[in-house]
Amino acid sequence: MADVRLFVVDDHPVVREGVAMLVSGEPSMSIVGYAPNGNEAIADIKRVRPDVVLLDLRLPDMLAPEIVLQIKRDLPEVRVIVFTAYADHAALQAVRRAGAEGCLLKDVAPVDFVDAIRRVTAGETVYDNRIAGNGGDAQIGKSNISLTPREYDVLRRAAMGESNPEIGEALDLSRNTVKTYLQSAMQKLNARNRVEAISRANELGLL
Repeated sequence: MADVRLFVVDDHPVVREGVAMLVSGEPSMSIVGYAPNGNEAIADIKRVRPDVVLLDLRLPDMLAPEIVLQIKRDLPEVRVIVFTAYADHAALQAVRRAGAEGCLLKDVAPVDFVDAIRRVTAGETVYDNRIAGNGGDAQIGKSNISLTPREYDVLRRAAMGESNPEIGEALDLSRNTVKTYLQSAMQKLNARNRVEAISRANELGLL
């Protein structure tokens, strides 16, 4: 079996070390790089060109869906597996739509972890069955608040500091449509403006 070259993106050293231990026992699997944040990851992945990227869902500088989109735009042959402790996080729907081939929870068994990497490398899509909304386009949310996938896409881009015109260009929406989605999200979050909406969404674990 051909060697699988893995790149790990996670800001927690203990996770990186844990993955390294798992991979060390697999003679045909190796780690070719690490990055603690999205910006470093994107630059290094372009240089290293791994087979599989193991990507933490929550990074300090970028949202995982944006990282997946950039990887897929620049290196479509690279497979991406999102690695997370949050089975019901709102961003999981977005990373799937962005093109990630897999998503594993961080308590995955070692044998299942290795198997998932091999399956994704072989062209399969592997998503943990415990992930909320797995396989569908259901409403995204926690508690009694839910956002549609498009409301979520608009709000997460607003959280990154993008203006309405920038959001519209990225999502191929008119400015008025972007405004409508933001207003709908603000209403659901009981927020008076986008700053309050983003803060409220963060508190609820929606971003």
